[in-house]
Amino acid sequence: MRVIIQRVQEASVRVEDQVIGAIERGYMILVGIENADSQEDLEWLSNKIVGLRLFEDENGVMNLSIKEIGGSILLVSQFTLHASTKKGNRPSYINAAKPDISLPLYEAMIHQLSKDLGKPVQSGQFGADMKVSLINDGPVTISIDTKNKE
Repeated sequence: MRVIIQRVQEASVRVEDQVIGAIERGYMILVGIENADSQEDLEWLSNKIVGLRLFEDENGVMNLSIKEIGGSILLVSQFTLHASTKKGNRPSYINAAKPDISLPLYEAMIHQLSKDLGKPVQSGQFGADMKVSLINDGPVTISIDTKNKE
């Protein structure tokens, strides 16, 4: 499981010109799921995301977690995070999980993040043509891959 976490002032996702998810201060997270991903990966990742200290304390040091500042999360599925660009100019997505594997894990990730954060997580619509808008704060952007835990 691979994520791109962006600290944002605000973020939203639209499908067919309708806002289906929106947050203010927090994280806009793109998540890519591959065939080898499991419940263990998403639990580890959710715990890591909620514990990351990417928000400034009273001294201007990134020392506070999203939970500590009462922030929100917008989670959007993005299979292209598993693009392979080793050969040619057209990316291959062979490592990205098909919907029968990735949809249940995506839904489980929403549930796990909500549980760990202590409040509902906003999300995109799996498989839809989405338009994502955000104001990146900092900018602060972090990449995490569960295959590189150690």
